[in-house]
Amino acid sequence: MSHDSTSWQKPDAAAPSLADESALLEQVLYEVKKVVVGQDHFLERILVALLAQGHLLIEGVPGLAKTLTVNTLAQTLRGRFKRIQFTPDLLPADLVGSRIYNQKTGDFSTVLGPVFAHLLLADEINRAPAKVQSALLEVMQERQVTIAGESHPVPRPFIVMATQNPIETEGTYPLPEAQVDRFMMKVIVGYPSEAEEFAMVHRMTGSTPTAGAVTDTDTLQRLQTRCRQGYVDPALMQYAVKLVAATRHPAQHGLDDLARHLSLGASPRASIQLVEGARALAFLRGRGYATPQDMVDLAPDVLRHRLVLSYEALSEGLTADAVIARILKAVTPPVQPLHHHVDVSAIAQGRG
Repeated sequence: MSHDSTSWQKPDAAAPSLADESALLEQVLYEVKKVVVGQDHFLERILVALLAQGHLLIEGVPGLAKTLTVNTLAQTLRGRFKRIQFTPDLLPADLVGSRIYNQKTGDFSTVLGPVFAHLLLADEINRAPAKVQSALLEVMQERQVTIAGESHPVPRPFIVMATQNPIETEGTYPLPEAQVDRFMMKVIVGYPSEAEEFAMVHRMTGSTPTAGAVTDTDTLQRLQTRCRQGYVDPALMQYAVKLVAATRHPAQHGLDDLARHLSLGASPRASIQLVEGARALAFLRGRGYATPQDMVDLAPDVLRHRLVLSYEALSEGLTADAVIARILKAVTPPVQPLHHHVDVSAIAQGRG
């Protein structure tokens, strides 16, 4: 992470500086890396999702420390972590909770389900039927559960990380495109390098490493609020809209041959989350304003699960990432604003 000296709002003597908050996030990463080897991209995207209050869809084969990473992060934040193994016989009540009759008292009591956590790992979400998937996605959107007509808000902050196994399709229920769109990002977790795997084996076969608590969920909520105050230039917002529009009407952006490869482009939710994600990534990198590079770095993770490729594209072996790379090359980003101009614009909008 880099630290810029540029300030984007007047400092409050009682509030931590941007550099202090960036250092706190670095300390969180340091503690997690005591336990987890590698996975830098995955870790960065988890923190972006936490700051932007989004949800993650994670695709990777078993054994890549996905559960360990999320559990360790929850320890550093003093948050509640729950893991749910999705199976074909899972019921919505197993997820959100239910009402139970007590014979002794003659009353019904509410038992809340495992979704009531700060960090929830939904393992192999595509192994559960549509009713269970819908129940989880409703909680993700509404941040509350309704049981017997009574609403129960989930803890704040609340983030869902759902995993999919890309190598098995038998006995699975693929998530519909409309439901996948509820996830802010889809992150691909790959195999570690040989050096990382050696460090992993050496660490896990020795004394068990542990991560210490660095902060708490109240502080994380303060960081989320501070993150949303980050400045995003209108030209950068327009760039996000153009990127998303190019997935729907590629011919209008000089990508005539892509039209036959795309059955469906990204929704307006993608434009919003590109902006929110770029702002969170900038905050994570120690800046109070987003740059075009922040958006370019996040574009594949925000867009890849929102594109529906045509049968022609699949037959040619074209991937969503390849399509996104072509769009990023065709749509010109705005000129990166100078720090001084960012400060002036932020002050004009009342952020100074």
